[in-house]
Amino acid sequence: MAFSAIDAPIFTAEKRLMTKTAELDSFDQALLDEMQRDNQTPARILAERVGLSQSAVLRRLRRLRAEKIITADVSIVNPAVLGLPVTIHVLVSLVRGSQLADAFARKLGARPEIRQASYVTGGADFVLHLQVESMEAYAAFAREVFHDDPNVSSFYTYVAMREVVGPNRKDPPERRPVRSA
Repeated sequence: MAFSAIDAPIFTAEKRLMTKTAELDSFDQALLDEMQRDNQTPARILAERVGLSQSAVLRRLRRLRAEKIITADVSIVNPAVLGLPVTIHVLVSLVRGSQLADAFARKLGARPEIRQASYVTGGADFVLHLQVESMEAYAAFAREVFHDDPNVSSFYTYVAMREVVGPNRKDPPERRPVRSA
């Protein structure tokens, strides 16, 4: 099932953002790499690492944020500490109709269990990442969001057993952030 950007207005803004290409030089790329590793690194240390002055680093970071190249500065919190130790991924397919996708996307946005939801192409319409306190909590969520919605044609649930790559690993590997070509 596919929806075009014309058919699905909720996704139109995302499509426009995806087509914008930024002019980034090697200093910008180096700063973005450092910021993706740890956005709390002081400007003086960033300056040393990328070979610029502290004021140039601050000026570039302001520009990268203003141009929405850096879209957020966040803290990644261990979900188990918050009482949400169960990680679940769900593939959701809807019956045909772009307005159904818009309505479903709005419904997902109102659910606190959902950490990320993506409209995708392929064998499903949406991929969801949830954090819940228990399988019982997920069963209630599934009943409310999937079973009680006549527009959901199917959903497949995958429960994570352990994180092997990601921000909540106890021993995260040193990773180079992905760069655009």
